[in-house]
Amino acid sequence: MSEEKESRSIEEAFQVLDTMVKRLEGRDITLEESFQVYQQGMDLLRYCNGKIDKVEKKMLQVNENGELSEF
Repeated sequence: MSEEKESRSIEEAFQVLDTMVKRLEGRDITLEESFQVYQQGMDLLRYCNGKIDKVEKKMLQVNENGELSEF
């Protein structure tokens, strides 16, 4: 993954995804370009999911009884 992607906030990544969706909805994109934009969007979604998972794991903590509690 590129450094540019890794330094993006989740909000910035979602803005890029929104732009990609608008481009895919447009009529001026070729089929090949749409496949490429789709693949880039899926990669960006995986990145966002990874970031969100990290935050969720940091927010939960196992207590001494083995139960999860918020951090």
